[in-house]
Amino acid sequence: YRTLGLVTIAGLLVSGSIIWTVIVFLSRTQGLALSLAGIAGLIVSVGVTIDSYVVFFERLKDEVRSGRSMRNSAQRGFTSAWHTIVVADLVSLLGALVLWYLSVGSVRNFAFFLGLSTLCDLVVAYFFTRPAVLLMARTSWMAKRKVMGIEVSTAGAAS
Repeated sequence: YRTLGLVTIAGLLVSGSIIWTVIVFLSRTQGLALSLAGIAGLIVSVGVTIDSYVVFFERLKDEVRSGRSMRNSAQRGFTSAWHTIVVADLVSLLGALVLWYLSVGSVRNFAFFLGLSTLCDLVVAYFFTRPAVLLMARTSWMAKRKVMGIEVSTAGAAS
């Protein structure tokens, strides 16, 4: 995604910071321990987070290819991608809740961290990724469709 990859990296850093803050807070106040199973849950959730970026950025590219401006495409792309992101994250969250309810020990730790990261993905997608891309889309530099790997001359032809 070229330049949008920077948004992805920044979003992962924001998400990681939020998750780390919650882990530190819960360890000090509730005695939470991050086990190997919890780390596995966090790693699995990175895939869920990356899927959210892929859904949004592909929708954004579709909007640009249909001939819309980058500014309009960013808003419309997120609006249509948000439903998919929420549904995908809710399915992951439901799986984490079922695992939490039906399991004990380290599997519960996996489920907790998977659920925590999934909730964090929803927050970061709405409160970081959306505004970051909307702000970038307002710049004349981002309005060049080559930024996403789409030639300006072919943007309207792929309808």
